[in-house]
Amino acid sequence: MRRAAHWGLVCCLTLEWLALGLWVGGMAVLIGAVIPAVFNTFGGQDSGGLFLTRAFEGYQRFVMVAAVVLSAGVCYRWWTGEPAVAVSRWELIVVGVMIVIAGVIMLALHPKAAALQAQAFAAQGDAKKAALESFFRVLMPIRVLYSVTLALGVLLMGIKAAWSLRSDGVSA
Repeated sequence: MRRAAHWGLVCCLTLEWLALGLWVGGMAVLIGAVIPAVFNTFGGQDSGGLFLTRAFEGYQRFVMVAAVVLSAGVCYRWWTGEPAVAVSRWELIVVGVMIVIAGVIMLALHPKAAALQAQAFAAQGDAKKAALESFFRVLMPIRVLYSVTLALGVLLMGIKAAWSLRSDGVSA
């Protein structure tokens, strides 16, 4: 392998791991630290909920960049044809499913949830209770899908680690 091609692949793999780390690590931090801190710190459900909505919107921007980097990295590795960094079918499937799920969340479910949240916070009395119930019904599939992408991200890390070991001559 040419020296320039070698360093291109090193940069490619580094950026892929960084993107995957942001995707998985960002979700782990949101679930494990931010959500509990918000609900144990903020005075009311409205302010805490609004903060979390903004936090997840920021996370979604990171996920969009990570999706582009992962896609570009997979395409570049496939394009080089280098056996040491070959793209497996499982890697393609997992990355594809992660990106599709993220797209569903960002383009369909999150905007609907944000609109329902705004309605719930603006309503009073029984209307507020009904609006919050609608909001939480939409929020449940979002939580499940975020958990699925977290699990898929960890699975992708395992696939990449196993491939690394295999290409280094260690049986995986």
